[in-house]
Amino acid sequence: RFTPLERPAHWTTAIAFCILAISGIVMAFGKFFLLPIIGQTLFGYFTYILKNLHNFVGPLFVVSLVIIFLTFLRDNFPQRGDLRWLLRFGGMLGGKELPSHRFNAGEKVVFWAGVLLLGFIVVGSGLVLDQLIPNLLYDRSTMQQAHMIHAIAAMFMIAVFLGHIYIGTIGMRGAYKAMRHGYVDDAWAREHH
Repeated sequence: RFTPLERPAHWTTAIAFCILAISGIVMAFGKFFLLPIIGQTLFGYFTYILKNLHNFVGPLFVVSLVIIFLTFLRDNFPQRGDLRWLLRFGGMLGGKELPSHRFNAGEKVVFWAGVLLLGFIVVGSGLVLDQLIPNLLYDRSTMQQAHMIHAIAAMFMIAVFLGHIYIGTIGMRGAYKAMRHGYVDDAWAREHH
């Protein structure tokens, strides 16, 4: 199901995303849920480490996102049957899973909305926050707007990928094994494709 190139590209992106999501959530909201539990000193050290981790893992995420996009692009174009798949929620409305090509319409939505659209917004606003876009005026207003855009897009991205993580681990038997080892059995392939 997945080649030896596709799996490391996926896992690099997935691990970078998890580090960025956790560090971003703690930096944004940690003072409300973590500070009261671990105290000021430990929270200060922890957020300092997470901020630096966020800044160093960010560029890895940018590169891995581009690789993921290029690797899976050809299999994520809309095809006949995708609209029907979406309208029936993949078969949840009707009791029988609908056939799909390599990726079903739900996976294609995750690809186009999560990887491309939200990925572009999160990466672009992150580059502004890191002041890496030349000839841009980095005044307070620009940085505030970039921060809000980054935070909102990141929260949507986290929501999309939490759904992806759920389906890929607990929600669909055999999906995690496919991404871990690259193979699925014949019965899984017939059922899903």
